[in-house]
Amino acid sequence: MRKIVLGILGSGLALLPGIASAQALMCRAPLNPGRPLAELPNAREPRRILPIGSYTLALTWNPGLCRAHGDDPDNRFRCGATTRFGFSLHGLWPDGEGKTWPQYCADTRILPPAQIRPMLCTTPSAQLIQHEWAKHGTCTAMTPASYFGTAKRLYDKVRYPDMDRLSRADLTIGQFKARFAAANPGIPANAIRVTVTKEDWLDELWLCLDKGLRYEACKPGSGGAADGNALRIWRGVGRR
Repeated sequence: MRKIVLGILGSGLALLPGIASAQALMCRAPLNPGRPLAELPNAREPRRILPIGSYTLALTWNPGLCRAHGDDPDNRFRCGATTRFGFSLHGLWPDGEGKTWPQYCADTRILPPAQIRPMLCTTPSAQLIQHEWAKHGTCTAMTPASYFGTAKRLYDKVRYPDMDRLSRADLTIGQFKARFAAANPGIPANAIRVTVTKEDWLDELWLCLDKGLRYEACKPGSGGAADGNALRIWRGVGRR
């Protein structure tokens, strides 16, 4: 059994006042993560073999995801009683040199439990781990071990502002980016894209990196809400 307790929501566990390195507030990875289904290209998501121009590190705000999609079977682990997450790793995505990105670049096997389980307290879904490797990892020159290891190292270095305090404030996207950048001196505000729901709830952060995995300004038109938009942050059930 593996248990991780780190502080995102709440100053008691924060490494520095107002800044936390937390990923999972509480996570016990199951001994048997389950066997994911194959992830294959299709008519809607075709195979595209293209040069890599940059990367995106995508982070999911789990309280918001569980609020909206907690009943989805794929989210049973991340939204269950034995886990509590702040931001989790969605994935490391290779981007193209233009508006189109590579995806599903090679056929791949089902990842074994020994590959999936160590990632579950970082990316809390066996199916999502399979998906990320099939859709994105196969377009890199990495093995599954190096792909997930690289993504996890980037994720582990990210620091977060006091999300509990920010969730109680009147906030814009631009103000959130500034707070996030202040917590991460190596990530400028213009390297951050914020995605939201139709009701302006925080959904994900997309962090822009160059081909050498160094943070860089995001390309114009690459997604995310406008800096002037309002941002709401769902804290989770039972948090006031």
